[in-house]
Amino acid sequence: MRMSISYRLLMMGLRVGLATAMTAGLAAAQQAPKMPSESDVYCSGMATDQAIPAETYLVSGENSSYKSTFQAGDHVYINRGAEQGVKVGDTFEVMRPVTDPMKHTKWFKWQSQLLGAMGTMYADIGQLQVVRVLPKTSIAELKLTCDLMQRGDIVRPLAERPSPAFHDEPFDPFAPPSGKKTAMIVTAKTFGDIAGTGMIVYVNLGSGQGVKVGDYFRVFRYQGTHNDFMYEDRNMAYKVYGYGGTPVAYQWDNLPRQVLGEGLVLRTSPNSATVLLTTSREEMYAGDYVELE
Repeated sequence: MRMSISYRLLMMGLRVGLATAMTAGLAAAQQAPKMPSESDVYCSGMATDQAIPAETYLVSGENSSYKSTFQAGDHVYINRGAEQGVKVGDTFEVMRPVTDPMKHTKWFKWQSQLLGAMGTMYADIGQLQVVRVLPKTSIAELKLTCDLMQRGDIVRPLAERPSPAFHDEPFDPFAPPSGKKTAMIVTAKTFGDIAGTGMIVYVNLGSGQGVKVGDYFRVFRYQGTHNDFMYEDRNMAYKVYGYGGTPVAYQWDNLPRQVLGEGLVLRTSPNSATVLLTTSREEMYAGDYVELE
């Protein structure tokens, strides 16, 4: 009888302990991250009007007789070795200038002009760490992979990037204008035109206008403008046959603006900022406005 009671008490204790551990683990798993991930920061890309030196590049890699791209687990070769001061353990970042394959299709009126003013778009491809050094070349393994690497990709010494913390201020869907500088979402990562929480967008406001890593942008949209997006029917915000209309077409400056979300600045260049969207009420589009909070 005593053994039975002791056994029950033991099992009860084990169950309580297990439940406590599971609850604590679940709470930790559900806790919101305090800062962007490594991939968010080092795979974000940027637009800049300052040319990035391309004298160091990826030459090739293992099995290049039948492989044209390289991914995690592969070894690749770069065109710098001991004679250029490369050492085992050196870490490099890999990037590539990219262009919009649909550049002749505008999502909003000024898109191509703003993209041109921001400069060249560079995609982050990943990171390499040197494992063997030869006189004129080096062998490196992929340390971080953002995309498939290709011959000719630019290789640069890895520069540490700050990882700004997320703020803990509640999102206000009816926030009044901040009165600070405004700009637009010009495009999203891989030249996408639609974005949401966790995605990267590029805005035409940068360090030259006082934007800093860690700043927050609020994203908003005006109603009733005549600069409609590609997906909209003209005058949709005013009237639609069979669905009502108003005697007067209210203009954008007489209607409340629609606050869509916000994002954290990860990188800046003179005329552009790379922004990680942290909150979104709905889809955001290239052509939506942003303001510094």
